[in-house]
Amino acid sequence: MAVPKQKTPRSRQGSRLAQKKLRSKTLSECPKCKQPRISHMACLECGFYDGKEVIKIETLQERKKRQEKRDSKVNK
Repeated sequence: MAVPKQKTPRSRQGSRLAQKKLRSKTLSECPKCKQPRISHMACLECGFYDGKEVIKIETLQERKKRQEKRDSKVNK
């Protein structure tokens, strides 16, 4: 088992641990809807990435319609 020969100085330890900081995500503008989005990820507003729809974003009306349909099946 490896054992250090000497104690690691606080300055060296601090220099090593300084790299473990939290970094903020880089935001870019969605070319389709102009909303801010995280770089290299699909837009959560319109669902597009690289000019293609990769996520189907459900509108509020579609969500209500789907929920009403589900509720009518449960009540029968």
